[in-house]
Amino acid sequence: MSDLAFSGASVDGSLYERVTELARESPPFLNRVVADWSTYGLALFAALMLVVWWTARGRDAEVMARALAAPAIVGLVYLLDTAFKSAFAERRPCQTLTGSFTLEACPGPHDWSFPSNHATVAAAAATVLWLVDRRVGALAAVAALAMAASRVWVGVHYPHDAAVGLLIGVLLAWPLTRAAGRAAPQIDRLRGTRWRACVATR
Repeated sequence: MSDLAFSGASVDGSLYERVTELARESPPFLNRVVADWSTYGLALFAALMLVVWWTARGRDAEVMARALAAPAIVGLVYLLDTAFKSAFAERRPCQTLTGSFTLEACPGPHDWSFPSNHATVAAAAATVLWLVDRRVGALAAVAALAMAASRVWVGVHYPHDAAVGLLIGVLLAWPLTRAAGRAAPQIDRLRGTRWRACVATR
């Protein structure tokens, strides 16, 4: 399988090298912040999903349905993206462009690069959040862009991996989130049960 893997260096390898060279010349503190965000930043999106679930309890049933479906939607997008990633089998830039600077250890040979799972998950989460709460969604959108950029900065993805990951996250999560709103009747029924406190404020 690895013999069939695609090298993305011909797409934007030179841009990747310019970004990672900039990272090499940047202050250690900045690189530490970016590396930590790249590694742990997805936790912010999970926290924001908890926030919109809590606030959606006082809103209409369609919004509540979307908020409840958020983790499942993001999980499904991740699985679909991972399947696509395995089918495309693009080598990581740190494997192809040997000698390039990386802040993270280069992943193994069968840990494919295209598209970026981190960027896809972040964009999917931001899309769901936007369709539930525009203010939280705007914050999440900025965070998703920062996540995508960080994956290039730390040296584990080409720019096109991150950009396409963002696009896939939005294109998959948008219709799934809209469809989740059709579960509003089920939310209305839940609001008349002992689970009311999970989906309503009173």
